[in-house]
This record gives sequence, structure tokens and C-alpha cells, in this order.
Amino acid sequence: MHVLARASALAALVLSAWISAPASADTDQFDTGHHFVVVTFANDPYRPASRAGTTGRRYTGGTYGVAQGAHNNAERVASTYSLKQVANWPIKALGVHCVVYEIPDARSVADVLAALTKDPKITLAQPLQQFHTLTSAPGDGTKAAYNDPLYGLQTNLVSLDIAAAHERSQGAGVKVALIDTGVDSKHPDLRDRISGSRSFVPANSPTPPTAGSYRHGTAMAGLIAAVANNKVGIVGIAPQARIEVFEACWQLSPNTDAAACNTFTLAQALAAALEAGIPLINMSIAGPADPLLSALVQSGLKRGVIFVGSSTDEADSFPTNINGVIGVSDSEHAGGDHNGSTLAAPGTHVMTLRPGAEYDFASGTSVAAAEVTGVVALLLSANSRLTSDSIVSLLKSTPGPAAQPVSMDVGAAVAKVEAERSGRLARTSH
Repeated sequence: MHVLARASALAALVLSAWISAPASADTDQFDTGHHFVVVTFANDPYRPASRAGTTGRRYTGGTYGVAQGAHNNAERVASTYSLKQVANWPIKALGVHCVVYEIPDARSVADVLAALTKDPKITLAQPLQQFHTLTSAPGDGTKAAYNDPLYGLQTNLVSLDIAAAHERSQGAGVKVALIDTGVDSKHPDLRDRISGSRSFVPANSPTPPTAGSYRHGTAMAGLIAAVANNKVGIVGIAPQARIEVFEACWQLSPNTDAAACNTFTLAQALAAALEAGIPLINMSIAGPADPLLSALVQSGLKRGVIFVGSSTDEADSFPTNINGVIGVSDSEHAGGDHNGSTLAAPGTHVMTLRPGAEYDFASGTSVAAAEVTGVVALLLSANSRLTSDSIVSLLKSTPGPAAQPVSMDVGAAVAKVEAERSGRLARTSH
């Protein structure tokens, strides 16, 4: 059993806030100094499966529930190891019951995990960890090929040759799962682009979700799928793709993109996205290696789901530490190719959306990852049978102009996919 021996103090602070504090509590009440661990038990369901991502206590009637053995084990662990059970959820995709325990005393997370790993009834034990979005604060222009008034400021689209790609593909028929903060679905540049939204952030989190607190998710959604040629704002990389929002992160303070999520909220969002059968998942976040989240991602990879994540300078950073996840760096500050499939895209002063019908520049590998997610949507729209490996190989084989620090020419890549598809059709017809 692989167990991580460290926990994030900020993760503990956040979970304490949304599990035990009332919605009106001030921020001092969140600083408890306590820590949390995530534990799973084998769970053989005794009811037919239902939608993922609901808390354990809501699994009633004819839905996937907690087996008596798993329930008893969760109670036993709380009693035996002097832990407080604060949240639980049966994960259908992995066949386990997942429990978050608080360590209510001065014991360290490492000491508690050392004891839990010796328990034969436990299938996984790890810290509740913290993950962060990767954008930074607020650039220049070029000529227009669209009637969107801010297109001239989207130099990233010129670098990637998106206008040429749009002549062949605009992402029609492709659905993207966005695991992030919520999204301002009423933004005029996202009209009819958001197909649905589910939240896994408790209402009494440190910053209760509101449209104004959806900065990061709205920015990523705009980069991927802002409507083109609507005489409003900007152009998305895949303007005809549809986005399903899985809200797992919360904004840390007003008027910034900084947001956080944790093992539990991300696990719920990932399982729900996998159950929904969405072929392309964007995760513009980064954090420590996480066994539970890794198991969910690997489950999706086995089904052919394509994951795009933000690369960092850390070689073991989730999600790009998982072989098969497409990691993306800022092309102007490109990092190492840690997972063997890292691409680079513009990530500095890129124009995108803000909640409340606003626009602004954003920077960071979150931005670059969202752009590549849009690029993948264009390619899948042209050929839905493409795999993660074939997409990375294709984009690396169609480099951008040498004068530009971008590793791909999307126009050339889409043209190549179209030509190969046409060639196959021609051979089939003979």
C-alpha cells in the first residue's frame, strides 16, 4: 500500500471550515490546527449503482450504498485509532467506501498514517491534500479574422494558428469536463456553451460559491469555448465545444484567480465526470501526488478518457505525474517533460473572461492547459478516435514557427488529421 506521510496544513484548515464551522463563522474559527486523513475500505455494493459524487448519507433507496462491512470498518477505525469521522462517500468507480477522518489531538498525520497502514481492513490511507489553480494576475494585439472585438488582443490564437484550424474544426460534438471553480454561465461569451454544472463544494466553505467567486473557472471556460463571431468579446479555441462544469475548487480571496480544492472534492468531481462518460477532462490545477486521485485518473485512462493538466517544476506533481496525462507548460517559461507527454502553449498575458460579462488577461500554466484542452477538442471533433498518445505525437510533429516559443501549429495538426481521415475514407471506398 502506498501511503504519503505528509499533509497540507492549508487542506486541514479548509476542511475544518467546511465540515464543522457554520456558514457565518469568521476566518479565525477555521484555524484549528487539526489535520485530516483520507481512508478507503473495500465496499461491495448491495444496491444498483447511481450517479457519483453524492455524500454517503444521501445514498438511499435503489442507489449505490455503503455495505455493512465497510460501514462497520469505518466506525471501528474511528474508535480504535481515536479519530473523528467528518465526511464519507462510496466511490462506485473504485468499489470502495471513502472516509475523511479528523485527528482531534496533537498526533501528527505521519504517526496516524503509520498506524493505519498496518490495518488489514484498510485499502488506502493518505493525507487530505491541497491543490491549487495556477494563474497569475494581469498586454497587446494583432489583426482580426473574427467580429469579436477583443480578438485583436488574443495573440495566443495567432501563435497557435487557430484561425486556420477553425476552417476545418471548431470543436463541434465534443464535450469537455472542467474540474475547477464554478463558472459564470451567464457570461455573454459562454452563451449555450455550458451544458451543465455540478458542485462538490459545501455551502459553508470559507468562501461560499457565488458567480463573482468563479474567476478561475470562468477564465478557463472562456479559453476553451468562448463563442466566436457573436460580436462580443473574445474567441475560444474550440468555440463549438460544450463544457460540463464540475465545481471542486473555491476561490481563496476576492478579486484574485487563486483557488483551492482538496482530495475529497476532487475525487467526487473526477468520479462524476467519469460516470458521465465525458471523453476530455481539463484539470488546470496542481498539487502533491495523491493515491486516491491517481487511482481515479488511471481508471479513466483505461477507458480512453483524455486528461489535460498543468505542469509545474515539481516532477511528482498531480495530475501530470501520472503517465498518460497530457501535461502543459507555459511556452514562455516551459518546464521539464516530467511525464513524457508535456506540451507547451502560450501562458503569459492571455485574454480571457471574468465573471459579470468582463474580460482580462491571465497568466500561468492553468491558462496553457486550458488552451491545449481546446486544441484537443478541435482534434477530437475532426477524428473522435484519436488517443492521448496519438494527439501528443501529432502536436509534437507539427511544431510552430521557429520564431515563436510555441511547440505546436494547430492549423497544421488539424489539417493533417483531416487529410489522414480523407485518405482512409478514400481507401475504404475502393
